[in-house]
Amino acid sequence: MNTTNDTARQTPVTAPDIQARKGAEDKICCITAYDYPSALIADSAGVDIILVGDSLAMVVLGHEDTLSVTVDEMVHHTLAASRGVSRALLVADMPFMSYCTVERALENAGRLMAQGRARAVKLEGGVSAAPQIRALTKAGIPVMGHVGLTPQHIARFGGFKAQGKSAEAARALIDDAQAVEEAGAFSVVLEAMPVECAQLITEAVDIPTIGIGAGTVTDGQVLVYHDVLGLFDRFVPKFVRRYAELGEASRQALAQYCDDVRRGRFPGDKNTLYMPDDQVAQVRRIKVKKKK
Repeated sequence: MNTTNDTARQTPVTAPDIQARKGAEDKICCITAYDYPSALIADSAGVDIILVGDSLAMVVLGHEDTLSVTVDEMVHHTLAASRGVSRALLVADMPFMSYCTVERALENAGRLMAQGRARAVKLEGGVSAAPQIRALTKAGIPVMGHVGLTPQHIARFGGFKAQGKSAEAARALIDDAQAVEEAGAFSVVLEAMPVECAQLITEAVDIPTIGIGAGTVTDGQVLVYHDVLGLFDRFVPKFVRRYAELGEASRQALAQYCDDVRRGRFPGDKNTLYMPDDQVAQVRRIKVKKKK
């Protein structure tokens, strides 16, 4: 056993650690998680960043989009996830309208940090979100940016549509990413954009870029826990790779459980508690009267 490496793996990851990995050969691995067991599994697997994403609105709470999740729900799920994290950097998404002003951004990010035990927050937007990012970082709250397809803006985009598909659109996204960097963010998520656009942004900023649907040119990748494990079937974006089909495996296991219960095959001998023989004899002498 290499105790040096084991010790290093247990050292908590910080926002400065992530920022220092800009351009590193060993890319940053980020995944979402929304509760204690999923965060515990992700942390033990060695991911660098665990994001309590507002995608919990869809994959955990059953909403159609991310707009319905509240700050209270984000605090609740972030706190639950924090109990399973010992190494990864825990980042909490700021939900829709929770940072529409600098004052609201400070109040709600403060709650996610103090009550939810997050170690950083993520918010969507580029140039327009720069004042909030600047205020948060000045207050000591590490911020991860997010540009490209920003799901909280799907009403403006007309749905979940890729961004940066023209030279003009790519230029605007570069401006957004640079604004995020200049405001003090330690990294920025690039979502659903052509790889050429992601490459330009990655070269234009000195903070790590974390891609989701942006090719391999970014400094790291992020995916949704339920997508990676095959636990969410409502839709599967093109950029997702499913590494397991636990949803189907779970359905099969539960169907087998139901069948065993109905046919009297569960619980079996190994699942049943028995009295010592001497106590069984005494129990059998007990006369039980039925209540009238």
